[in-house]
Amino acid sequence: MENLQDLDLNALWAEYWPTIMGAVLQVLGALLVLIIGLRIAGWLSNLVKKRTMERPGVDQTLAGFFASLVRWFVTAAVIIATLQVFGVQATSFVAVLGALTLAIGLSLQGALGNIASGVMIMLFRPYKVGDFVEIAGATGTVKDINLFQTYLSTVDNVKIIIPNTEAIDGVIQNYSGYTMRRCDITFGIDYDDDMDKAVGIIRSLAEADERVLKDPEPFVKVTNLGDSSVDITARLWCEAADLWDLKFHMTKAVKEEFDKQGISIPFPHRTLVQKGAS
Repeated sequence: MENLQDLDLNALWAEYWPTIMGAVLQVLGALLVLIIGLRIAGWLSNLVKKRTMERPGVDQTLAGFFASLVRWFVTAAVIIATLQVFGVQATSFVAVLGALTLAIGLSLQGALGNIASGVMIMLFRPYKVGDFVEIAGATGTVKDINLFQTYLSTVDNVKIIIPNTEAIDGVIQNYSGYTMRRCDITFGIDYDDDMDKAVGIIRSLAEADERVLKDPEPFVKVTNLGDSSVDITARLWCEAADLWDLKFHMTKAVKEEFDKQGISIPFPHRTLVQKGAS
């Protein structure tokens, strides 16, 4: 009896062993193709980005976008090659893919829209990597743009991910779009102070600062008579990179000079009246 059982097991093993080994080899071959293919996709993506950035006139934005395209196309080819290892013919795969296109398109409308929007961003270039922008209600420096999303880094280093459809559909404010920016600062002085003297102080400080451009000429004028102050506005043109440093410096310098020249900046006063006990 035992000999019969051993015989049956040996017969079954001999019958199914080639099939089992074939399946194992197929799985191993598919894994090998997948691993090597994904590594090639990453290598080609990095190579395209590096070579593109080396070309004059091509910035980091386009380099990253082209690298992303290469990665996706190579990854798709690797998946098709992996399926072929399992015996799925490319023509059959394409036919099945075509039949599923409508369903996939309906379920992935957002993703496909992001891809189209990413292409539009690359074509029309409303912003690029390194620009300081406000898009979709978020403000920060553009760190990366790929097929689906735009990555921002806020001034306090928070990572913000915005779908490309939202980035392209709304109003885009690109603070880095031009090399020059206008720095607007308003100072309030007391009604009893000398307006011309205050204007002269602000103008002299502005003209002495090397960051303030001579053309357009600095504008320093009385612009408003407020409830408790006479408002003087300074509109100073500078390089975009100098905007905030200039604003902070001028605010401090004007306050210090006002104090030296006896010009006061009014501030709210509160009077407390204590009622007598009834």
